[in-house]
Amino acid sequence: MTATLNRDLAAAAHRPSPPPGPGLLFEHITPNWFAAVMGTGIVANAVGTLPARIPGLHGFATAIWGVAATALVVLTAAFGAHWAGHRARAREYAAHPVMVQFYGAPPMALLTVGAGTELLGRNLLGAHVATALFAALWTAGTVLGLLTSVLVPYLMITAHDHDTAVALPAWLMPVVPPMVSASTGALLLPHLAPGQWRLTLLAGCYAMFGLSLVIGMVTTTLIYGRLVHGGLPPIQAVPTVWITLGMIGQSVTAANLLGTNAALVFTGRDAGIASGLHVFGVGYGLVLGGFGAMVFALAAALTVHAARRGLAFSLTWWSFTFPIGTCVTGASALGAAIGSAAVNAVAIMLYAVLLAAWAAVAAGTIRGAARGPLLRPA
Repeated sequence: MTATLNRDLAAAAHRPSPPPGPGLLFEHITPNWFAAVMGTGIVANAVGTLPARIPGLHGFATAIWGVAATALVVLTAAFGAHWAGHRARAREYAAHPVMVQFYGAPPMALLTVGAGTELLGRNLLGAHVATALFAALWTAGTVLGLLTSVLVPYLMITAHDHDTAVALPAWLMPVVPPMVSASTGALLLPHLAPGQWRLTLLAGCYAMFGLSLVIGMVTTTLIYGRLVHGGLPPIQAVPTVWITLGMIGQSVTAANLLGTNAALVFTGRDAGIASGLHVFGVGYGLVLGGFGAMVFALAAALTVHAARRGLAFSLTWWSFTFPIGTCVTGASALGAAIGSAAVNAVAIMLYAVLLAAWAAVAAGTIRGAARGPLLRPA
């Protein structure tokens, strides 16, 4: 089934087809469409963490956040119409061993737009409204993300064909949302009352950090072993290799943001706990930074390899954006924690790469949707 889906993606990328009629418009609004919201939202959010203040960049980021928020609303409605009007097709996609992994994208889209609301939307919406909307989106995204982190592996264990199953980078999609909740939850800590509420949220964020980190690293090991022993996945699936980088960047972001904000929870005689968590975040970021550099270089080399062999545009290209964006936020958080000009420079360079990748992928998505292939992939 995996090979069939990738052949369909490749054929659709080359086949000119007219835009679908109104009755079929929502037939193929699959969960991986929400990766476009994630990739667009991280372009905006990363500006709020950059160590440099470039004139006009904040306004640009606010506009991009508005695009991401609008896309989230439109896609949520379209995804609802997909399930309501094309239930058989929706069930078919939900039962597919690859497509079901992308049910991790909607909760991450909610969390990304929610964080942008807090970082960029306060001047437009007002502080109270922005914080309330952020809290609502964070709660919804966290609940959905925890569900996907359990239900998708459950389906993989109990319902899928294990004779043909191979470890894929997409396996990380349902287990990364709790890590996104952990990093964005750090932004929510200052808005809670001191005492048990803050302590509970901080403890919950670290628990989600652990959930996502442990299963994510186990999965990453399986993916690396599969790549080394089994070679590349089908060409059209090669961009998903970048998802592995997203786990690394997001975990560095979470470890450092939580470590920094732990000082809001542990004060007085407990201040040493906050210092310890801060040190953990710094050490974790420095160690994983080296691993992330290796994964970045490997993913880039594999992408060039695939491009020379006919890699065509598809929605998998959004895998280039969000993972690089998490590396920007991770480098920014680590640079702020240790005051490193070199790490800050890396964050700025990575943001330039992110902007270029997002512009290319967004343009390809608009063309593909307008001409038909992305809305009628089979």
